[in-house]
Amino acid sequence: MTPEEMAPRIVRYGELKPCRTAFIDAHTPGSDRKENFTIIGGGVSESPDQHVHIGIPHGFNIGAAGQPPKCRNSLHSHRTAEVFFVLSGRWRFFWGRHGTAGEVVLEEGDIFNIPTGIFRGFESIGTDYGMIMAILGGDDAGGGVIWAPQVIEDAKDHGLVLGENGRLYDTHQGQSLPDGVAPMPLLTEEQLKALPEPTTAEVIPDYVARYWDMVALADRTPARVIGEAGMLRDRPGFEVDFITRASATDRMHRHDRPSVLMPVRGHWRVTWEGGETVLAPGDTMSVPENLDHAVVPSMTGEAALFHVVATDDPAGATWQG
Repeated sequence: MTPEEMAPRIVRYGELKPCRTAFIDAHTPGSDRKENFTIIGGGVSESPDQHVHIGIPHGFNIGAAGQPPKCRNSLHSHRTAEVFFVLSGRWRFFWGRHGTAGEVVLEEGDIFNIPTGIFRGFESIGTDYGMIMAILGGDDAGGGVIWAPQVIEDAKDHGLVLGENGRLYDTHQGQSLPDGVAPMPLLTEEQLKALPEPTTAEVIPDYVARYWDMVALADRTPARVIGEAGMLRDRPGFEVDFITRASATDRMHRHDRPSVLMPVRGHWRVTWEGGETVLAPGDTMSVPENLDHAVVPSMTGEAALFHVVATDDPAGATWQG
């Protein structure tokens, strides 16, 4: 494979195309300055304006959210895994029916495997524009987003209506629900009462991994962060490894399915038969299945990278192993 043939499978941070109308809270004050990026797979955007960088099925989706300080992503839920790692900035994650059950603040490099079935939201609380990268379970990412009822109600006051087909309609632009398409139904009180409300003490030990802990554990071999035997024990349909300079190897290897490389710190040289490239933090590379390749830091200094590959486990609820 030549570098030219590989180029469509590499998304550079500086070439990401944002969507500012991706979700129902796009006009709601406090959430109206966020940007959504769909990098691999169709994602869960509700807007036809969303650009998909790589459409090749991987068994999971890769996306990102960029937000200035004090910008919030509203309470929502997913039917499959939603994993975030902080690329830049400082972020507060909160969860529960009203976002008050628990919260955690994450710094650059930290990763959060959010349990399925709980409402969650997040906001940028740093001093500059921040970016978080996301991994969503399944090729269809669970079929979309489930919003807290108050989010849908608030959005109506600002002109956005979500159809039961998962598409947004902007009444400020003269749009309305098409014939035969009803509004997205709100969750009932009975459904809401059935949702879990885990405390911070219940969530952090099993679902949050800190950057420097991963660095310490990847001192000889890559650290398995998410997996059946990972730091965060789960089987969401993919595994996540953390690689540092100390655990990187120039040994050529391959996977029987596409894998994804996502640098967090430093620059990384990816070599394969026929070419090579260098990845920087924020870049995303899809390595084709059965392609021999090697990944090592290309410069001195701190270097860390997340590696994601699908498994045969079905995407769905958080595994309780």
